Amino acid sequence: MEKDYKKEHKYLLAKKKVEKIKGFYWHLISYVVVNVFISSMVIFGLMSDDGDSLIEVLQNFGVYSTWIFWGIGLFFHWLGVYGDSLFFNKDWEKRKIDEYMKNDE
Repeated sequence: MEKDYKKEHKYLLAKKKVEKIKGFYWHLISYVVVNVFISSMVIFGLMSDDGDSLIEVLQNFGVYSTWIFWGIGLFFHWLGVYGDSLFFNKDWEKRKIDEYMKNDE
């Protein structure tokens, strides 16, 4: 009976992890699509209203501002999904435990 509980618990944890990863990828897709649209609108708007050249428009911070600030939020979302396994994952814990057990012998 206990094996079924452990198997079900592992399944639920894996399912939750997959849902978090799926949510991150949807966030990434919307980030790219929306920012391409916003940047193109800003570029075309500045070129038509001010008569600036493409080079001058690309030097405008407004073209990149949404990418930067939303990108910071996207980075923290990525960190929330993948960050727990960056430095101190299960393999690292096992290696450290084995290392300390060898040193104690």
